[in-house]
Amino acid sequence: MFAVLKTGGKQYRVQPGDLLRVERLAAQAGEKVQFNEILMVGGETPLIGTPTVAGAGVQAEVIDQIKADKVIHFVKRRRKHSSQRTKGHRQKLTLLRVTDILASGAEATGIKEAIGSGSVAGFTVNEPSAAKPVAAAAAVEAAKPANLLDAARDGQPDDLKKISGVGPKLEGLLHQTGVFHFDQISAWTPEEVAYMDEQLSFKGRIARDGWIDQAQQFAAEKE
Repeated sequence: MFAVLKTGGKQYRVQPGDLLRVERLAAQAGEKVQFNEILMVGGETPLIGTPTVAGAGVQAEVIDQIKADKVIHFVKRRRKHSSQRTKGHRQKLTLLRVTDILASGAEATGIKEAIGSGSVAGFTVNEPSAAKPVAAAAAVEAAKPANLLDAARDGQPDDLKKISGVGPKLEGLLHQTGVFHFDQISAWTPEEVAYMDEQLSFKGRIARDGWIDQAQQFAAEKE
């Protein structure tokens, strides 16, 4: 009996007793792991997955954590003096011995699933965390200027084009973001400036063109 399994973005045809090198797994030497993404099980009655074979699995024993041979990457650019670079890389791999192929019932074995590892020490797997997106969203919301408006006061927005670097297109983007008046810009904190830089896709432009000082001047002239 043989099987075709998928791991680390690659496919392998294996049978019991085979030695296999795969992208590094989160497992220690001596541990037994099970591959559950089985594309095909061959034998007297072959099973073809759609895309995987339900209930099938390949069990293997981890022999060691190793590295592949070093790959040298050399780049030299013509017509550019002294522009050359050599980079070496050794891919992290796991060496295993295939012990068993299951055509069914793999989900009930209780053997640890073969999962890729994000780090060597402790084999911490990079699992998605729901807390990270929530924390990131909270940080972004906290930096959002508190004085953004849904519409201009009394329907009369200030002429933001007076600020150096603000043209009709950028003024339109400011309106879409909720900025209509000089006093709004003049009150921004550094965190709020960074937020607006991201919203306008002009990183550093607000500070570089001195929007805050200009807005303070124009707001004072209105009073």
